[in-house]
Amino acid sequence: MSLADLLAVAFQALRAHKLRSSLTLLGVIFGVMTVVAVLAVISGLNDYVLNKVVNLNPDVLVFTKYGIIRSREDFIQATKRKPITTRDLEVVRAECRSCGAVGAQADQVATVHAGSAKLSDVPVTGYTANASTLLKIDLEAGRFFSPVEDDHGAAVAIIGQDVKDQLFPNLDPIGRIIYVRGYPLRVIGLQARLGNVLGQNRDKALFVPLSFMQKVMTSNDGIAIMVRPVRGMQGLDEVEGEVRTLLRSMRKTPFRSDDPFGIVGAEAIQSLWRSISAAAFAVMILISGISLVVGAIVIANIMFVTVVERTQEIGLRMALGARRRDIRRQFLMESSLLATLGGVGGVVGGALIATAVSMIFPAELKPGFVLVGLATGALTGLLAGVAPAAAAAKLPPVEALRHE
Repeated sequence: MSLADLLAVAFQALRAHKLRSSLTLLGVIFGVMTVVAVLAVISGLNDYVLNKVVNLNPDVLVFTKYGIIRSREDFIQATKRKPITTRDLEVVRAECRSCGAVGAQADQVATVHAGSAKLSDVPVTGYTANASTLLKIDLEAGRFFSPVEDDHGAAVAIIGQDVKDQLFPNLDPIGRIIYVRGYPLRVIGLQARLGNVLGQNRDKALFVPLSFMQKVMTSNDGIAIMVRPVRGMQGLDEVEGEVRTLLRSMRKTPFRSDDPFGIVGAEAIQSLWRSISAAAFAVMILISGISLVVGAIVIANIMFVTVVERTQEIGLRMALGARRRDIRRQFLMESSLLATLGGVGGVVGGALIATAVSMIFPAELKPGFVLVGLATGALTGLLAGVAPAAAAAKLPPVEALRHE
């Protein structure tokens, strides 16, 4: 039998039992729908983390008191470290030969006022003037700090969209005055809207020169030092080793002791995120796998019932010259087609879920995910149909013809 004949017979068999075929598809539909939806959501989140959350350029390393905290033990250990100070920053600037650029940042939280309007608990970040080249900071309007403003601790600020909406609704904030702990600052820039990321509001932000923050707002946690190698990505290992040596020597850290600071890079943040998303993906794949196994069992059971119902038809086809492999291919085609239709339904359902989720979290449905869904459905049907197809092919033609 040709492929066209096999498809025609398979479609005819499925149309003959529309309700049974539809119910049989449910397990495959739910399984494929879960796979496609999870792939779309995780892909969207990965791209979002890469482009929006990780604001470090790929060739920048950050040396900080805390680093990346993965457990409660890591946090307790980090709190015991000495903060990195501006003295450390000056030593790195003066001594690091492999550093092409050295910057710093520090963080605080404060209430921001403008006239009678105020916004509490605003994260305030102090940056050196070259931070705009070390980080991914997008401005919708205005400009970043100049080196002169950074050197002299100028009272200027860049605000996030939520600060603008709260303090200057329907007004251009550039050039206006805001107050932080009683100190007036002139707004010189407006950050582009970033939205919420995993529960964190990225638009509730205020940036000031680091020198201004050190004059007005003190921090026990010190600063974080940002470095970029002279040789770009190829120099990351070299610059990491040199800055590590400088910081360890200033702290008189013994040779065999761990670093008294943390090192953060874009790749490290992305690696941490990938490990988190991989765990979530594994759990969801396990759940969808159970649905696919249940769907495969249901398909196999229905195909066995079909073999019994069509025993005489099988005998007649064999009597007319059909070979065992033709019978086997026929039932494999039916089970695969049945599951592939379930895969189509699962892809559609997964796409609808991804579209709905994209209104809350980033989600991206790629063409490859559609192919994965269809292939998963077809493979499920193929495996489920092996045993029923083999049973049908083994029926003796004479016994099959007189079967009732």
